[in-house]
Amino acid sequence: MWQAIYGAQEQLGGFTVAQMTTYVAVSWMARAFYFNNLDREIANEIRDGSVAIQFIRPYSYLAVKMMQGFGEGLFRLLMFMVPGMIVVCLLFPVKLPTDPAVWLVYLVMLLLSFLINSQINILTGLFAFFVENNEGMMRMKRVMVDLFSGVVIPISFFPGWLASVMEWLPFQAITYLPSSVFTGRTPAGEALGVLGLQLFWFAALLVPIWWLWRLARRRLFVQGG
Repeated sequence: MWQAIYGAQEQLGGFTVAQMTTYVAVSWMARAFYFNNLDREIANEIRDGSVAIQFIRPYSYLAVKMMQGFGEGLFRLLMFMVPGMIVVCLLFPVKLPTDPAVWLVYLVMLLLSFLINSQINILTGLFAFFVENNEGMMRMKRVMVDLFSGVVIPISFFPGWLASVMEWLPFQAITYLPSSVFTGRTPAGEALGVLGLQLFWFAALLVPIWWLWRLARRRLFVQGG
């Protein structure tokens, strides 16, 4: 499809055909690692009341959920992402970076992608403390993450005004920024700056999570259980 879109043009949205092929492959394989259903799991535990038991246990509920998602991500990394990339490289002209430093930076960025995506999921799940059903919110969040993170279409292909708006939101830090570094669209000299932007969003999202969790612990509305 992308080859048909490019046609005779060598570059679109700052990507060459080879870079776009690599971008699509890496983005969707990476999604297997950072994707999780923490929002739905948290919402279900709040609705059935089982989250109340978590309050009296001697550990951090949110930290446990984060590590649970990380374990699931590692399983998919080893059983799906790595084998999937091998198959994709055999079928399509994927161009992998040869600089070990790029691989190292990308792996760190991939870990931050998981953390940021999980933080957004936790925020969405915690809203179940305040509404009777946040199913619509979870579906909207999933569409927004897939679209605005760049996994469906790179952000550089968006209209100028929308691409500018995306620069002020955390979604680009999930897929677009790591994949741009991996494909070489973002020069190696700018990789640390991009990594710093991911670290900024990770730190920034801790604030609303802490605030919402503090409010949520004072209010538990059980619909069953």
